[in-house]
Amino acid sequence: MDGVLSQEEISALLNDDTSMDAVAEAEGLEQLTPDEIDAIGEISNISMGTAATTLFSLVNRKVDISTPVVTFATWDDIVDAYERPCVFIRIAYTVGLDGSNLLVLKEHDVKIITDLMMGGDGTNLEGELGELHLSAISEAMNQMMGSAATSLSSMLNKMIDISPPSADLVDLKDTLNGEEIDEFLASRFVKISFKMEIGDLVNSEIMQLYPFSFAKEMCSGVAQNMEADNAAPEPEPAPAPQPAPSQQPMQGQQAMPGQQPMMGQPMMGQPMMGMPMPGQPMMGMPMGDMSQMYAQQPVNVQPAQFQPFAGDFNPITQQENIGLIMDVPLDVTVELGRTSKSIHDILEFAPGTIIELNKIAGEPIDVLVNGKYVAKGEVVVMEESFGVRITEIINN
Repeated sequence: MDGVLSQEEISALLNDDTSMDAVAEAEGLEQLTPDEIDAIGEISNISMGTAATTLFSLVNRKVDISTPVVTFATWDDIVDAYERPCVFIRIAYTVGLDGSNLLVLKEHDVKIITDLMMGGDGTNLEGELGELHLSAISEAMNQMMGSAATSLSSMLNKMIDISPPSADLVDLKDTLNGEEIDEFLASRFVKISFKMEIGDLVNSEIMQLYPFSFAKEMCSGVAQNMEADNAAPEPEPAPAPQPAPSQQPMQGQQAMPGQQPMMGQPMMGQPMMGMPMPGQPMMGMPMGDMSQMYAQQPVNVQPAQFQPFAGDFNPITQQENIGLIMDVPLDVTVELGRTSKSIHDILEFAPGTIIELNKIAGEPIDVLVNGKYVAKGEVVVMEESFGVRITEIINN
């Protein structure tokens, strides 16, 4: 039957207390060994722990991610488990690993995370998920998975880098074929599930989806790194200390290492009997007498001498110095006006929207050089281009 089991044979295997992994093995489907599953779980646990720390710095809320659960799934399994639109974030590895994986977040969770990133309190969830949300969550994942790649580099003992993640809103009910999102979703893949909590705002499940080839490559890298550590030679033990010889040094000689000095002779670096240590008084002299002795010593104190400043200012030299920077380009900005809008108002912008500025009609416009307010002017038309006529120079 070309390696494909019939329904009766599958039922017989299941009734015989055989796991689904045995069915997959009988049908020739890809799978991971128990050791590889444990390795993937440990890799994901460390990587997502680092990513959670990064997410905490972005949203300023406590982030908890549970121990990962590694299973196998198909696209139909994902569709059945997630009914609402989800955000699929693709992380492609460019250095150290060959392949990509997908991070799946619920639409509601993405809205909360992006609102917190923009300075909100996580409750501004009105409206549909737009490009602004997708750009914000992509940047968050870029920093989170970048830090996770750093942890992965330590585990695999090689450089790991990723390309900027891309985020897409996917309605699972409308997307009938997972291959439209990524090629490896067309067949069986590895699913790693986490429970994520962000303060009291988010308490849901997120997923990472790996192709089998990518998962096996990571497991192989971890195994090779462990073998290299085990094969490293152990450091040689330090030699045992030799007993000190009983021979003592001759009169006038220094004591060698391991030897005892003769009676009445000082050890190297120790003062002779009767000589004071630094900061201690001499034998038989009280501390009060020592302070009087130092106080009686004359101290030469005189004011500092400074040469007078020569004010021979040369304007010609100044002009030459200014000439050195005459070719430095500066940005000139003409500002018609300003206003302040909330993120909610900005999301409602559309062609034809009118934005009221803080300038009155006919009022002079502002001219800025490198962001510094320097002049006022009026708008003019020069052939087919706009221009500005300077009407007043601002002396700051």
